[in-house]
Parts: sequence; C-alpha cells; structure tokens
Amino acid sequence: MILRLLLLFCLLSPSLVKAIEVLDLYESTLYIDDKTRASRVDASKAALTNVIKKLTGKSEVNSHPLIRQAMRSISDYMLKYEYLETRDGELQIKVKFEAQKVEELVQDANLPLWGNRRPKIAIWLAIEDGFRRDFVTQESYPQLERLIYDTAQDWGVPVVVPLMDLEDRSKVGIAEVWGNFSEPVEIASMRYQAERVITARMFKPEASDFWQLEWRYTDAELFESNQLVGDKQQVLIQMVNNFSDALVKQFAIDPNKTYASASSVLTVDKLSDFVTIEQARRQLISISTVVEVDVIERTNDAVKFLVEHTSDVTDLVKAIKLEQSFTPFVDPRAFYQLEDSHNLKYSWVGE
Repeated sequence: MILRLLLLFCLLSPSLVKAIEVLDLYESTLYIDDKTRASRVDASKAALTNVIKKLTGKSEVNSHPLIRQAMRSISDYMLKYEYLETRDGELQIKVKFEAQKVEELVQDANLPLWGNRRPKIAIWLAIEDGFRRDFVTQESYPQLERLIYDTAQDWGVPVVVPLMDLEDRSKVGIAEVWGNFSEPVEIASMRYQAERVITARMFKPEASDFWQLEWRYTDAELFESNQLVGDKQQVLIQMVNNFSDALVKQFAIDPNKTYASASSVLTVDKLSDFVTIEQARRQLISISTVVEVDVIERTNDAVKFLVEHTSDVTDLVKAIKLEQSFTPFVDPRAFYQLEDSHNLKYSWVGE
C-alpha cells in the first residue's frame, strides 16, 4: 500500500506531470473536392464547427442563432487558410481562426469554454485478434492507432499511444495491460508525462460477430471496466468520445452557472522577489473568470493573494490546475496530500 501511494505521488508530481498547452484548438483540417470559392466557404463553416467542438465539447451547435449568424460571415472569424495535398494526392484545406473572436462567439452563445491547458492521456491498448494478442501501435495496427489520435484531436484532447519499443516492453507486457496491473503501467507512463493513464483490451467474444472493448483508468477506485460492444472502429471511437466528454464536463467553465462575484485567498510560495510576485499576479489575472488580484500579505517567500472571480471556488481550482506556472503545495510533513478548496496553497514554478 505504501509503495502504491509513493508511486502515485511520483507519477503525479508537478515536476513530472503537467497539463500541456494545446496549440491547434483554433484550426481544423478537412478534405475538400476542389479550390473553388463555394467549396472553400463550405469547408470553412465545417472547420468552425470543429473548432467550437474542441472549445466546448459540443458539436450540435449550428442551430444556435449566433452560430448561424457567424457562419453567414465566416470570413470575419478566419485568420488564414491554406491548401494541402496528401501523399495519396487528395486535397485538404487547413483553416485557422482568430482565437479571441471565436471565444467571444462561444461566450455570447452561452456555451461552456475549455481553455488550452489540457491533461494528456496515455492509452495502453491490447488487442486479441484470433489467437494472438498484441499492442496497438503505429507498426502493428496503424489504422487503429491513427483513429485514436484523430478522434481525440476532434475534441482537442492530447493523447499518446505508447511506442512499445524496447524501453516500454522492458517495463510492460501484454499481461500487465490485459489484466490492468496498474503499477508497472503507471511507471512506464512517466516517460510520456501523461496526467491520466488508461489500460484497455479489445477482443471478439466466442460466437460473437461484435468486438468488445473494456477500458479503465489505472487509478480508478473501482476495478470494474467500462465496456463497449460493436464494430472494431466504432467501439474505439466511443471510448475516446466517452473520456473526452468526461474531461470537458470536469474542466470546462459552465456559463449557465451564475455566481455573485466571489473572493478567495491563495497562498503561493517560492516567490522570492517583486518580479516573481508580479509574474504570479499577472498569471492569475489571465484566467478567464478572474476579475482582480491583489497582494494582501507577504512572509519570507510566500505571498497571499486576494482573488476576485466570477466562478465558484471549484471552477477556480480547475482553472489553476491547468496552469503550468502553479503546482499544488506539497506539505513534506503530511503523509496524505489533501486538497482544500477553502485553503488554497500553491507553489510557483515560473512562466
């Protein structure tokens, strides 16, 4: 038990695991038939729908009056576009939008908004095809591996499918993933700096025409897996959709929750001078729901900030958790690190 706790502490240590900045939230690449203006406009509208899904987790938004209006003036939101040609000779168009304008559209439409700091998910997937079990990798099952990345990209969720090279295979075998032996998988996942780790197994039960996919987080409190049944590609897409949708609900700021302006006190240590104090203050005020930040107390290298925000404390904590500049304060004297939303303590790690 102690080994397990120490392992999880190391895996989730701020120096090893951080949410990463997703750089392609405001762009989308689609296949297109030709370079005519009509095709470009239609593709640009579809691209905006894709971008809104990445920001909100919602794809059925085109019926919203403000979204329909934006589609009619699509060029007002576009930053640039370019045509690409695939290796197979097919034509694609990449459309990039202005971040501020799209965010304003999402907020005006009263949709949830998820920022660009997002947790990376490592997916260890074993497949039983006939009498043979193997890992899904770029070499063994390139189409399935590509499907995982493409589906996650639709959500703007950073994922990694382990390489399963000599380094990975020296730590993890099929048996560990198939049986969800969490510790060796979590140790091997440290290489990829993933915040969450999933083990999954895919197989076709005897006398069945459908594939079954069972998956779970390695740190889940309950051992029961999530089970999906269907076509091989279908169940894989559904798994990514399921955990991506859960992440949106966990981290996106819901505008339908209305709060009076609230104040919270944050204690941040490792602020050694006025320059770092000002950097920390500016980083806090850059959070979308934060209105004002003031220094109210300074002792040694710790500073107390009074933060005024228009969300509840839970949403504020979620937003700070995705900022790389702050890490939860670790008390070296405490065996268990407890998060207290009413006594917020962080350490500054820099911009």
